[in-house]
Amino acid sequence: MPEVGLIGYSGHAYVVADSARAIGLQLLGYFESSPKNLNPFELAYLGDENNTDDIALLRAEERHFFIAIGANRLRAALMDKLLAKGLRTLAIIHPSAIVSPLATVGVGTLVAPGCKVNALARIGRGVIINTGAVIEHECQIDDFAHIAPGAVLAGNVSVGSGSFVGANAVIKEGVRIGRHVTVGAGAVILHDIGDNEKWVGNPGKLVK
Repeated sequence: MPEVGLIGYSGHAYVVADSARAIGLQLLGYFESSPKNLNPFELAYLGDENNTDDIALLRAEERHFFIAIGANRLRAALMDKLLAKGLRTLAIIHPSAIVSPLATVGVGTLVAPGCKVNALARIGRGVIINTGAVIEHECQIDDFAHIAPGAVLAGNVSVGSGSFVGANAVIKEGVRIGRHVTVGAGAVILHDIGDNEKWVGNPGKLVK
């Protein structure tokens, strides 16, 4: 099994660590700017991900990094930087998640406990499909998006890169959501959304 160093170690990283261990990955430890006082998984501190000497330990064969950070833009920037250094990442899919064999999941993506990803769904790189989310048939989730806990994307929905769909939001079938969009928790989205917009409420309304 691959050995994994976590990039980031708070909040969202605990879900990543739990999921990684559930599928038998060995966690080498974590990278942060300094050691964390709260260490529920008793992981080793490996150093600063911005320090070339520290991050070099991941160059060994069978070692990978995984960016365990919820912020979409930061996750994207770090992944691009580390991949450019020749390091490797992988997808983490919790064993309780149901992922169709006809779906695709990109590297650096987390599919958290209880998720459902159905046939012909395409999930990009560095995506978070958070606890209990439902991604229906033929959905397209672009790189570094975050689908929050309990959100439901009906069939053939697309979500642009870097967008965030809040907890328990519902996206109607066929809706297109642009890049770097925020959909609020519990929102019901019935129509397409352009880039860089924020929508909230039921039915969803643009926040200006």
